Amino acid sequence: MNRNNLVIDIEAILDQTKSPITDDCCIYWVPYYVREINPDAYTPKIISIGPLHHFDQRLQNMEKCKRAYFKQFVSRAKNKLEDLINTVENEEPRLRQCYSENLEMNPYELVKVILVDACFIVELFCRIYYNEWTRDDRRTFHALGSIRIDLLLLENQVPFFILEKLYNLVLPSQHRNLPSFLQLSIKYFSYYNRQNLEPSFIICHFTDLLRTFHLQHPRPERKNYNYRDIPTASAFKEARGKFQINKSNCMLDLQFSKGCLKIPYIQVADDTEILFRNMLALEQCHYRRDRNIADFVYLMDFLINTEKDVDVLVENGIFFNWLGDNDAVAKLFNSLGKGIMFDSKSRYSILFDDMNIFYNDKWRQKWTTLKRDYCNTSWRTLATCAAIAIVFLTIVQTICSILQIV
Repeated sequence: MNRNNLVIDIEAILDQTKSPITDDCCIYWVPYYVREINPDAYTPKIISIGPLHHFDQRLQNMEKCKRAYFKQFVSRAKNKLEDLINTVENEEPRLRQCYSENLEMNPYELVKVILVDACFIVELFCRIYYNEWTRDDRRTFHALGSIRIDLLLLENQVPFFILEKLYNLVLPSQHRNLPSFLQLSIKYFSYYNRQNLEPSFIICHFTDLLRTFHLQHPRPERKNYNYRDIPTASAFKEARGKFQINKSNCMLDLQFSKGCLKIPYIQVADDTEILFRNMLALEQCHYRRDRNIADFVYLMDFLINTEKDVDVLVENGIFFNWLGDNDAVAKLFNSLGKGIMFDSKSRYSILFDDMNIFYNDKWRQKWTTLKRDYCNTSWRTLATCAAIAIVFLTIVQTICSILQIV
């Protein structure tokens, strides 16, 4: 190969290479070093949405269902099929830029995938919102829980803006006093909306919606933190620290005051790891300066080290463990932060400092050491009390003997 050919080949590479990340990019393959820790947490189990998992053979059984819903949505459109196609086709370049990877689909293939999947979602949400079930929905109804979780996975998304466009084209809420598509989405995922948020925010997709449900509104400032460890839950309890349930509906709303750490009630269930991992992956890829979920996971990883620490949180009513095994909960929180980048700022920086001041008080440390060395079991506590009683009685006897001599 002569040099001219080399230059031509390199110029072709430059021409064919697009910028990997654009302002529209919001849907990502989870980075390998994060994904390999638990690939199942990022992989849809029953239904593919969008192009990233479209060719997964395990998910083909739901294609017939998606097409049936697509057909029903087209019938709502009243001869607007061409408009639906045009809407997606006109947005094809922007849709392509929403994905972090180069999609191996030509424009027509991408339009077809996005159109069918997006219309399936809109039709599903309409049926749930208006309770419009038919006998053809038996398979869907049986799998609703699994579908809902699959729709929250970062790799299994279509951009929210195209869902709104298609919905408004067929059911224009501004003209017919109908709910917005964001309202339908909040209704569909209402189980995760503990704060009862109103539709007054902007989202990229459903993983972003899930994260928004868990954010504190307004969000506290993230401040620099010097990365000192806080005590584990069991160590904090030994130092006469207390735990209480914070009645806030925001999972991230932890508060510390006068030796008491208040944590909102948390249910740990089978889907907890999946939901956390996808919110963390979204922050890792998209919200690098606003890692509020990562801040929470970072704190909980310090607070929970072993099953003993989970026992403390369960005993105080903070955790409800649907997994049954407290050791499994400890392993869950210990593994969530693996592969996740943490920065020098945290929403809990003041809380970390206050807990350490409380825990490292010299008198409190002496109490903790005494309790750990001499009262860590019931028998050792009894023996320690007996020894103290013997010493006390010996002193009393000595004093009495001296008084008798005098």
